[in-house]
Amino acid sequence: MIPTKTARRVAAVLAVPALLITAACGSDSKDDAAPKNSDPVAKVSGKFGAEPKIEIAKDAKVSDKVVASDVSTGDGAEVKKGDIVRLDFAGNIEALGSTWAQRQGADPKAPRAQVVQEVGTQGQMLPTKVADALTGHKVGSRVQVEGTAEAIVGEQLNPQSGIKPTDPLVWVVDIVNAKKVDKKGEVKGAQAASEAGMPEVKAASQKAATITIPKGEKAPKDLKEQVLVKGDGAAVKAGEGLVVQYTGVKWEDGKKFDSSWDHGGASAFPIGVGGVIQGWDKGLVGKKVGDRVLLTIPPNQAYGADPSNQLAKNNLVFVVDILGTV
Repeated sequence: MIPTKTARRVAAVLAVPALLITAACGSDSKDDAAPKNSDPVAKVSGKFGAEPKIEIAKDAKVSDKVVASDVSTGDGAEVKKGDIVRLDFAGNIEALGSTWAQRQGADPKAPRAQVVQEVGTQGQMLPTKVADALTGHKVGSRVQVEGTAEAIVGEQLNPQSGIKPTDPLVWVVDIVNAKKVDKKGEVKGAQAASEAGMPEVKAASQKAATITIPKGEKAPKDLKEQVLVKGDGAAVKAGEGLVVQYTGVKWEDGKKFDSSWDHGGASAFPIGVGGVIQGWDKGLVGKKVGDRVLLTIPPNQAYGADPSNQLAKNNLVFVVDILGTV
């Protein structure tokens, strides 16, 4: 999937590529976490859901531990390790990014692109320690997370960012929703045969789907979609976090290039807000939880806009099990 602009912004601070921004964002040692009642240094104003104002004195010295405290406390469930959370965030410096920053050309009335991230797992949008600091805080809370750059980012601090290890970094995070997800979840139900000209799908339990491209058929020029298994859950809405199992192959040779089953199971993405390829946004918004969806996606709705991407010229085929929303 194409990373969100939020991910690319955060990556500017880290000495790793955008797709690996939290692969090594500091140590996972429990000793790195300070008590939640430690006094924060930054002053945060603004209500939950609105862009916060973050003020910090130039000579302020933040803790060399990660400090997390509620600016305001919600009444939802407590976030637990392993939960998928949907959140808004802003940082005290531009390089840290903000989900409130308007993307160029975006419809101001459209849902805002928020971060969807698993707590306690590396390889996410926010630095691992910032996400982990949300554990124990309630949905609906605005949480202030701060510490030195060394405490939060550790050895992955990019020296070209101009940020010193002792500089204060502050994230203000609004916990919009959180949900426990079964990483081995899959759609159940009778599967329909593929329509004429569409790839054949065999979905064995707990494995990447086998997708067979029809011989002699050219890839559709436009996005095509088919619901193979009909679910009875709620319809997926733009702006939600979508929890899925998926497998993707190239139409041209039928070779698999990615599957959630190959890296730990169910994955979650923001949907309908430009956070993933256009074919997913168009093909999955409006589908129901419990659906298994077959998508054929032309390059102009996949990775065609990025000539450097190895899939830029490929027509892509995905089988997506919609497990839930966050």
